[in-house]
Amino acid sequence: MRLPLLALLARGPAHGYELKQDLEQLLGSAYPQPNVGQVYVTLGRLEKQGLIEGEAVEQSSRPNKKVYHLTDDGRAALRTWFSEPEDEPRVRDDFFMKLALAPRTGLADQVALINQQRRQYLNTMRSLSKLAAAEDRNNRIAHLLIEGAMLHLQADLDWLERCQEELEELNELSELEELE
Repeated sequence: MRLPLLALLARGPAHGYELKQDLEQLLGSAYPQPNVGQVYVTLGRLEKQGLIEGEAVEQSSRPNKKVYHLTDDGRAALRTWFSEPEDEPRVRDDFFMKLALAPRTGLADQVALINQQRRQYLNTMRSLSKLAAAEDRNNRIAHLLIEGAMLHLQADLDWLERCQEELEELNELSELEELE
């Protein structure tokens, strides 16, 4: 949340609720919506780190609001963020750990775990499809976000299929070894 807020402040000063609305409008309903408290806590941390500065603005009929702007250090942090590629390979995957450890515990069946995870991914895909249909067609960023999530899910489904095939092959080899 911290770097996306900095990125929104790069275009000019804004207050917390405005930043929350900007994120929601940009990313659509597919992206988990931050609550306003989370936004203000993050803004407070960014201010303590010297990446933004806040200024109280008087309002006649409402309590004062705090408007934030990016500092030079904040702009440098953003440049660094944009210049570094994301290290995304998911080597530390909770599902895979369950799958790998299940036989050692005797508490879960690997194929049942794969089937359960497959159902979860398919349900998530259906939800994303409904979300895409409901999302404003003009919000291309939200549609790209949904499409990316669906492509990742499809890759995960393909990987689950590969895991199941490999486990079936291992089981067949184990059964053959036991017969010998």
